[in-house]
Amino acid sequence: MLDRLYHPGDSRQARREFLRAGGGLAVAGYLLPSAFGTARADGPAEAGPGAAFGRARSCILVYLLGGPPHLDTFDLKPLAAAEVRGPFQPIGTNVPGIEICEHFPGLSRIADKFAVVRSVSHPNSNHTPMIYYTLTGRPTERPFEDNDVRPPQRTDFPHVGSVVARLRDTGDALPAYVAIPETAVRSSTGGEFKRARTPLRGGAAGFLGARFDPLAVNGDPGTLDAIPTLIPPHEVSRDRFERRSALLGLLNQRSAASRDFDDVRNRAALLTGSSVRGSQAPFSLEGESTAVCARYGQHRFGRAMLLARRLVEAGVSLVSIHFNEMTVCDGWDTHSKNFEALKSELLPMVDQSLSALLEDLDQRGRLDETLVLCLGEFGRTPKINGNAGRDHWGPCSSALLAGGGIRGGQVIGASDKIGAYPITEPIDPVDIHATMYHALGMDTEQVIHDPTQRPWPICTGRAITGLFY
Repeated sequence: MLDRLYHPGDSRQARREFLRAGGGLAVAGYLLPSAFGTARADGPAEAGPGAAFGRARSCILVYLLGGPPHLDTFDLKPLAAAEVRGPFQPIGTNVPGIEICEHFPGLSRIADKFAVVRSVSHPNSNHTPMIYYTLTGRPTERPFEDNDVRPPQRTDFPHVGSVVARLRDTGDALPAYVAIPETAVRSSTGGEFKRARTPLRGGAAGFLGARFDPLAVNGDPGTLDAIPTLIPPHEVSRDRFERRSALLGLLNQRSAASRDFDDVRNRAALLTGSSVRGSQAPFSLEGESTAVCARYGQHRFGRAMLLARRLVEAGVSLVSIHFNEMTVCDGWDTHSKNFEALKSELLPMVDQSLSALLEDLDQRGRLDETLVLCLGEFGRTPKINGNAGRDHWGPCSSALLAGGGIRGGQVIGASDKIGAYPITEPIDPVDIHATMYHALGMDTEQVIHDPTQRPWPICTGRAITGLFY
């Protein structure tokens, strides 16, 4: 499909075939260490390997589930053919030389607060394997099965949030990893998408056990029913609930798995108690001004972003926001009506809520200690299909990073003239994970153990140290 868009004699043809061979992307990155320096908009710069190590106390992962189109967000190609560039135009930002989509006016005014990576690449373009890979850093047993919708399993490698929770576990009532909502896809019948959600592998703690599963905010963020699993039945009083909990604890005390469950249950009981209620309760939006709520947006995504800010301020180590439920398309899976969905819903929401989050964290003195990541499982095809959509595309995508020691106002990496493949060293999604761990002060070579006590390094990537101060 894309061969027609390359000149037959283009020297990149051979490189493209090498990258298509699979596995070559990661190899190319590791053979060329300069990939992990900085490619600023105004020229190269270097940073030492210890730059900003451990500056971040928390991380907010904004996951655009479905695959956001890089050519219509952070890597536009205005000089490409019409069937590649689409109708959107790039606009300048407050950083000379950096341009992003015209439907990101809010982000364009604060480009000095974030960095963009335009060479994220992996040789797989299938949803569920790439969701698992970009959230855990490990491949699935079925890497090319696009509709592998098996539920989370205890043999899974843990989500990066569960790894952070395991390594930062203090036993406090407040969970270390919160998901808004859990990683899931919507079911569909005859092309009509329903609100029923199917949890996906990659979003839970896997072999680390229930203790490090996320606390899922599956209801409307900020409301009393935001966390359905923490709401006791109306007919059960507090005293009765506590008696039941004590009895259950006695019955389960011999089983390790039950002890994990008891720990989760005890933390849940504390979270629903009076100690966390009131205007400053982290799972409530009470106390936030009307102006602040309006700035984030009066929609579920905006409330999720505002709740994430409150949670990291309260001490949660990692909050993952899964942006999927939309009306025009199935989240970011824009095989048709790509530009309609982006212009009417997707881009305005991201622009409003993400720019509000970054500005709010900055104004509150929290941005330097809060890492913000925004990415999806892959990008989308350079060529627009016959349904005005773009299809899955793993070989090239973009990611946004801010805070936590990240030096804003820079672009790392570059793609070719149609956004199909990186022309700088490819950056694998696991390198984004390594960058996150680096910012949080975690050595990527440290290990976690599965139930058989087999050691696993938490990450196989390398931090992009050039992103940092």
